[in-house]
Amino acid sequence: MSELLRLIFAPGFFSSAPVHVALLVGGLAALVSGAVGAFTVLRGQSYAGHALADISVTGGSASFLIGISPLWGFAGTGALAAGVMDMIGVRRPRGRDLATGIVRGAGLGLAALFLYWDTTSTRTTGVAITVLFGSMFTVSTQIIPLVSLFSVVALGIIAVLYRPLLLSSVSPELASVRGVRVRFTGIACLIAIALAVSLSAITIGTILSTALIVGPAATAFRLTSRPGLATVYAALIAVATTWIGIVLAYDSFTWPPAHNGWPVSFFVVALVFTAYVLAQLAGRRSARAAK
Repeated sequence: MSELLRLIFAPGFFSSAPVHVALLVGGLAALVSGAVGAFTVLRGQSYAGHALADISVTGGSASFLIGISPLWGFAGTGALAAGVMDMIGVRRPRGRDLATGIVRGAGLGLAALFLYWDTTSTRTTGVAITVLFGSMFTVSTQIIPLVSLFSVVALGIIAVLYRPLLLSSVSPELASVRGVRVRFTGIACLIAIALAVSLSAITIGTILSTALIVGPAATAFRLTSRPGLATVYAALIAVATTWIGIVLAYDSFTWPPAHNGWPVSFFVVALVFTAYVLAQLAGRRSARAAK
């Protein structure tokens, strides 16, 4: 058994403090991303999630300018953008997409300015790489309480509003007739998505954070059509791919010829993509067998 562990885990894995933090923070971010991602996919808001990920670059780059934790910047900008998207959007999908695109464009413009100031006016190095692609092994232990708080809030929104979210996702008109506050439910879901994006942004970066939100959820819905079970599957898939990605990234420092290590974000996204392809193939095989 010990020989098998040595083959899977590189020396020092279990005693490394950065690895412990990465497993904890990455696991929480993945858990939230998977659970929230199930409703993101179910409600057809994948584009909104992608837009919030892009807009969070603005908050992350601004946070380095003023010297605060990037997580505050990611979450603050995401929540603000969610509110603006709801305020200027309409109920029709086309109107929502237009509102999302307008806010996304404005956010990216500010992000470009802030990243320019980061590289020319501060001594912080590697800001763009950290914001865009994450740096899971350099996450500080001081951010754990904040990550835990945001995780509880995002999961709490999904748990408390589970039935209204589910009903309004299937039929907003029926939900409205039954007394569901559709607009309030929608903005609450957008805020949960913004929090999920901010958590995944500090682990695998803003550019790739959408993959952790949409990928596991899309895979889960290929495995089951039951929303509750799909939410559980999405969370498990997200956590599993993140933890396996951390193991592979740590092991990659021992891989020849460079011994420089590969980024965690690459492994996580590659594993999510692989899981989706396998689920797609399994779904097609099951459909053929049923005919």
